[in-house]
Amino acid sequence: MIPHTRESELASAAELLLKARSTATPIADLPAGLQPASLEEAYFVQDVMARAIENEQGYGVRGWKVGAPAPDATPIFGPMPFAWVMDNASVLSAPRFRMRGLEAEIAFLLGQDLPPRATPYTRDEIVAAIASCHPAIEELEAGLADPSKVARFTMIADLQMHGGFIHGPAVPDWQSIDFARESVLLAVDDEVRVERTASNTAGTDLLRLVLFLANEGAARTGGLKRGSWITTGSWTGNTLASAESAVDVRFSTAGRVSLRFA
Repeated sequence: MIPHTRESELASAAELLLKARSTATPIADLPAGLQPASLEEAYFVQDVMARAIENEQGYGVRGWKVGAPAPDATPIFGPMPFAWVMDNASVLSAPRFRMRGLEAEIAFLLGQDLPPRATPYTRDEIVAAIASCHPAIEELEAGLADPSKVARFTMIADLQMHGGFIHGPAVPDWQSIDFARESVLLAVDDEVRVERTASNTAGTDLLRLVLFLANEGAARTGGLKRGSWITTGSWTGNTLASAESAVDVRFSTAGRVSLRFA
């Protein structure tokens, strides 16, 4: 439980990060007294930022990004605002697209609600709740000048560098994909920047991440909703693009997705 006075400080941290993002004027770091000291505090800042974006855009949370630094590590997750979810081949032109970071990902679209409940959801129930599987690009942004040079909880607080989510077409018969053999190629302006196989840092058991979000994450998410996107971590690391770059991601089985910066 975060004390009320501390909540006020963390809300101020959220305001600083939002202003830095919206004005494309990054800050080196949060003031020492406003830096989150735990994952709970980092999540509080995320949620304040997401609500502010929702109020500004008139929408709500459209999904969640979830990942882990290793296959056996506890996942971490953050909200994806509705207004930042985009279709395949979208053109990203707002001033807030400053960093232009890119991660190739696999995402799932939920076809059923998964409300909080006392009995944990099973893997079979998660599969039944998934409407479709898609190739995706997470576009990375930050209110921080260099997120690698700040404390980990501060980076997580800044929406885990989330800047946008671009989904490609649904993949037929996705349950048959062997993600342990799946390869991916990320190209910028027709130049291959990354080409890897089975390279998601969280491992290739992607349903583990969705299961975690539905069960352990429910206290924060309030349950997962039909129509929500769940994106499951980077297969390519963070690749930077330039203004006016065209970006193409191709998975060996899970399809293709693209975007362009204006």
